Amino acid sequence: MALSYEIKCINKSDRTNIHERIVNIGGIKTDGNRWKISKKEAISAIEANKWQFYVGQGVNKVDVIIAESAAGYKYLKTKNDTTTTNNLLSLPECP
Repeated sequence: MALSYEIKCINKSDRTNIHERIVNIGGIKTDGNRWKISKKEAISAIEANKWQFYVGQGVNKVDVIIAESAAGYKYLKTKNDTTTTNNLLSLPECP
């Protein structure tokens, strides 16, 4: 069973392509310490069913999934929800 982690921050590249913007994701562990991993590591962990990620809490909780562009580029995104904003790209920058 995959361990579940809330994403609370991201690091973005300077690229304008939205599928290539997220470089790292991060959050806070239960002990209060921060965690941060690369997008590539997150995608590998999701594919291996090692970890799963989400954004938000309670009724606003949305799962993060892997999507693939027409060119075969894998990236992270949230499942469709009721908001019109990009749940991941609107998160603050990780320290």
